[in-house]
Amino acid sequence: MEVIEFGSLTDAYRAELEGDEIDPFDARGTGLRWRRKERHVALKGDDGRLVASTGLLLAEIQVDDGPVTPVVGIGGVFVAAAHRGQGLANRVIVEALRRAAALGPDLVILFCHQDRAGLYVRHQFVEIPPPVLVQQPDGFVEIPQVGMWRALRERASLPRGQLKLLSLPF
Repeated sequence: MEVIEFGSLTDAYRAELEGDEIDPFDARGTGLRWRRKERHVALKGDDGRLVASTGLLLAEIQVDDGPVTPVVGIGGVFVAAAHRGQGLANRVIVEALRRAAALGPDLVILFCHQDRAGLYVRHQFVEIPPPVLVQQPDGFVEIPQVGMWRALRERASLPRGQLKLLSLPF
């Protein structure tokens, strides 16, 4: 497997990863608008096709009335159906965290379904106590997914209080 980096996920790359899955991220019905990731880390198989990917972006959060804090957002962790169960999600997360640490912010956050939180706990992510608010076109709403965070540097921590993501979720 080759690790590659690129900008936004193109339609061609998305098709390689998702195949004919109708709702690969189980996002239907949430009613949320999502932010596109600005950069991606992916794994290419021996045939040159993408087999796993995740996106990264820079975002800002605010906890209660505290200062606006930059974070790295991770989203869209995905493994093509034919390659699941081989540890590729773990590998792409490790690669993404390595790159996230070079982007500057001290913290990384993500949103996932409850049944997938264990994957991120194995990478030292901790659940953010709900409710977590995210920006939508008409204002802030509570996100139904689990918010999680982890430090990218020693002694970095997320303050206690209600977290507000100052952008669309990713």
